[in-house]
Amino acid sequence: MNPGIRVDSRHRWRGRRRAARAFAGGLAISLCLLGSVGPALAEGTERSADEDANPEELKRRVEELERLVAEQQEALRKLEAQSTSPPPAVPPPMTLVSSASGKNYLNLSLDALVAGGASTEPDVPTLKPGGHDPAQRGFTVQNIETVLDGAVDPYFRGQANIILFITSDGETRVELEEAFATTSSLPHNLQVKAGQYFTEFGRLNPMHPHTWDFVDQPLANGRMFGPDGLRSAGARISWLVPTPFYSEAYLSVQNGHGETLTSFGSVAGETVFGRPIEDRPVRSLDDLLYAPRYAASFDLTGSQTMLVGASAAYGPNGAGQEGHTRIHGVDAFWKWKPPRANRGFPFVKVQGEWMTRSYHASATPALSADTFDDHGAYGQVMWGFRPMWTAGVRYDTVGGDAGDDPLDPAHERRNRASANLTWFPTEYSKIRLQVDLDERTVSSDARSVWLQLEFLLGAHAAHKL
Repeated sequence: MNPGIRVDSRHRWRGRRRAARAFAGGLAISLCLLGSVGPALAEGTERSADEDANPEELKRRVEELERLVAEQQEALRKLEAQSTSPPPAVPPPMTLVSSASGKNYLNLSLDALVAGGASTEPDVPTLKPGGHDPAQRGFTVQNIETVLDGAVDPYFRGQANIILFITSDGETRVELEEAFATTSSLPHNLQVKAGQYFTEFGRLNPMHPHTWDFVDQPLANGRMFGPDGLRSAGARISWLVPTPFYSEAYLSVQNGHGETLTSFGSVAGETVFGRPIEDRPVRSLDDLLYAPRYAASFDLTGSQTMLVGASAAYGPNGAGQEGHTRIHGVDAFWKWKPPRANRGFPFVKVQGEWMTRSYHASATPALSADTFDDHGAYGQVMWGFRPMWTAGVRYDTVGGDAGDDPLDPAHERRNRASANLTWFPTEYSKIRLQVDLDERTVSSDARSVWLQLEFLLGAHAAHKL
């Protein structure tokens, strides 16, 4: 519901009640006056021989006034009964508006991703490193996302993303993926975000699974950021640079340890590049994660848009008390859409990212200090060839140092080619068919096919096709 409409309606009904009460009060006062002066008027009339008035006529007039007052009081009772309920309206689905302020509202939605398929690789999680990728042969509940978002007040907006998914052994997991507030009225084109959120690194990392163009995340993102993506608690400031084209700079400062920071603090007891991970509590500012990013967008022609970006992430890792990690990346996005597109179609989108990681492990009693370098990249093309139909291809590659365990599948050189076809019955559902060809150096090659269904309930922004 539009908050302004609801507030205006509330004020309108309150005004009517006040007017009705004032009118009834005036009538009641008139009745009392008539009751007190009526006999005097009748008596005075009787004593007035000049006017020759009829007392019965005066009594009839008083009774007529009393009847009119009774009718007005009955009309007032009906108006009061109607005003106890808000005026009829048709609000947007699942939108809740605070009765205290028209500025405060909540959108509530649920988005479900379910996939089914088969692969020549029986251990699908080694093939699909993403936490919301298909996890097994047969069926996978990839992601059930509940989103709460809205305006807190004139100064902040809030959003929370609560995720449920089912593991390959049937266990239901719950994640607080994001919960943050962003400012909405800072001067000088500044904005601050605070809470738990995805780090703005590249194009794909900040995106939720239902907005991906493919069934799974690229290999490079899984290698650099782990199954859950790069996210943590912290604060981010951004500045919309006053240039003739879109230009924005970001700086995020977040906790540098936890299970969603695979390349950084990670979790004690795990291994990265064959090195055991130790607990790395925050002792100083050097133990936090710093992630700068810059993005710019240009309209090349009336039908073509180009966006380029550069990102970095610097922070500690758990491979010794002096371990640290640096990740750098560049990304590009190009889109063509004719000015007279029909519901956004046809279009062509080309997107790619390249990342490199330098992982420094400090010396331990058993191992000497060392630095491991690896890289990853993907490129994809999406073609919206007719309304609500898209086709796409993607190529992924990862490689580099394997660390102290060259046979570790988590750091093997890999390539993958994927093709898909997607039908959007509406912007609130989709059916996607995808075929993958995986080449691996340590494990055997694999062929896979997946069919994915998405459906959306509630008030949620439409997909970006």
